[in-house]
Amino acid sequence: MTKFEEEFNYLIELSGKVLIGQVDAEAFEKNRIAFFERYETDQQQALPVVPECVAEWIEYVKKDELFNALGLLDNDNMPKDVDEWLFLQSNDDNINLILRAWLDGYQVKKPQLFYLRDELTGQFLAKDNQFKDKDRYFFWTGADPLTHSIGTAWKLTFTQEEIDSMETGSYEQIEAEE
Repeated sequence: MTKFEEEFNYLIELSGKVLIGQVDAEAFEKNRIAFFERYETDQQQALPVVPECVAEWIEYVKKDELFNALGLLDNDNMPKDVDEWLFLQSNDDNINLILRAWLDGYQVKKPQLFYLRDELTGQFLAKDNQFKDKDRYFFWTGADPLTHSIGTAWKLTFTQEEIDSMETGSYEQIEAEE
């Protein structure tokens, strides 16, 4: 018998004792709430984690009423990055993962973010978010972003994809904490 089954059977036994007056209803309610919170949290943590492009694809296919879960795997409109994620692998893990995500829901994998610190000056590269027409980068001279919260007017963390497209100089990549 699994731990879940044992705890569920205990809860049923307790409910019977409440009916005959051996256990008060308040004690039962505390146990019942604890049980459901524990297993609800476990269920939420068990959701498959998929890349953002896959999450967008799942939502696209769900909106199109002509497709069911099989449409996830066989559709001419499938984006290239999703196609590669699904089929350019040595096993069926990602196929199984996308089908589980369709059935159970999913969590979106957040890309790893990095701070870029200039190796000569020790200053951090920043992007000014106030200018939408073009990218404006500068050295951050404010508080250390590793230890202080920074407002939203400046961007100090970058994905690996953004870093690769920057043609930056000599920067140390420092993983940003979530």
